[in-house]
Amino acid sequence: MKGFRSKVAVLAAAALTMTGGLTALAQATPPANRSSSPMLLAQGATFGLEETDQDPFVLIAQPTSRLGGVQRYGLMILEQKQPEPLCWSESGSNPTQIEPLLLNFDFSGICGKATDTNGYLIRVNGEDVRYDPVLEEENGRLVLYGNPRRSLSGQVPGPRIVIGQTDGIAPNGFTKIFLNPSWRLARQTFNDRPTGRTYVASDLTLAQLAVDGEIPTPRPTPTPTPTPMPTITFSDTRGDIYAQQIEQAVQIGFIAGFQDGTFRPRTPLTREQLVSMVIEALDSDENISVALPNQVTNAPFRDVPRDRWSAAKIAFASQNDIVAGYQDGAFRPTQTVTRAEMMAVLRRAAQYRRRVQGQSVDLPATQSLFNFSDIGGHWAAPVIQRMSVYCGIATPVNESGTAFMPNEPALRNYAATAVVRLVDCSTP
Repeated sequence: MKGFRSKVAVLAAAALTMTGGLTALAQATPPANRSSSPMLLAQGATFGLEETDQDPFVLIAQPTSRLGGVQRYGLMILEQKQPEPLCWSESGSNPTQIEPLLLNFDFSGICGKATDTNGYLIRVNGEDVRYDPVLEEENGRLVLYGNPRRSLSGQVPGPRIVIGQTDGIAPNGFTKIFLNPSWRLARQTFNDRPTGRTYVASDLTLAQLAVDGEIPTPRPTPTPTPTPMPTITFSDTRGDIYAQQIEQAVQIGFIAGFQDGTFRPRTPLTREQLVSMVIEALDSDENISVALPNQVTNAPFRDVPRDRWSAAKIAFASQNDIVAGYQDGAFRPTQTVTRAEMMAVLRRAAQYRRRVQGQSVDLPATQSLFNFSDIGGHWAAPVIQRMSVYCGIATPVNESGTAFMPNEPALRNYAATAVVRLVDCSTP
């Protein structure tokens, strides 16, 4: 069927077609006994593997951030669960480009999308391994490596392995990945029931898969291809002061547009939407692995049931001192978040990123302080000032004048921009 061969790449943010925002302020003290390492994976003896047809799947190198001016890429796996409508399409060769279609319809139950280890795992020789997929540009193509996670003592538990590669780099950045011959996709099972995760699996041992200086090249190496940032134009962002940052945010994958082709830049964010944006943005950093539980066993707050779409992300953010609830035990996920509250959350997110990377949580000044005219005496004044000097994350309303308007709702356009600045902020 043409639907399974003509597939379409999804923006990493398509599942985040939400407008919104996030949360109460986090507490000042980092959680005790928290490791900077991702959660341990269950052993292979616990989980099983179920073979599956390869045709409904495609592996994609998706552009994420441009830290330090260098384009980064992450792994995305798409699955066509129903024949219509198509989830992605392919065009060309050397490179094979993937075009996004998921923004045009509600893909629930039609398309599957996995962009982190909450959706896929690496399995080698019958066991789940503590490896992370990493895409690196080499000779005009992108090589998909499996990198072993370091232990708490800094030891590397195994060799680096090669999983696949692209046949170039597509102009829009979204490029098809071809698995090397020993690799395939399969479904993870637990007690003989699918878990919803996809295995990138090989029956060879780590020693057999180890990289010995040479990268397997089943396809010819193409001439290097320019890799401009993809451009996505929404019908309602033309002329918006943050139009460029909105496009970059969608490419990174922590926010998306709506089915009607709009972005709704001036729609306020809710607390749970901001949490989702921040967690997805952190996970786009190749140096951080945000390991969300496949299922939430307990409600993180009394008004956030464990089966709510945002429960896992809210739980993770709360456990890692990025957000907090209210004294009455509520989180108020659908409440609009203010510009001041958003700055408080982004500060904690920045501190979390630096903490897990072994850096000081004191956010360094990268530029001069902006003297806002309306934050004197406000509870968030120190936070706003710090986020002003830290990579210019806090700026005046619509980038003009001197007012920050801390009590005004955080809108989608500025929220997207502020999170992009956080992602792109690279400091020692």
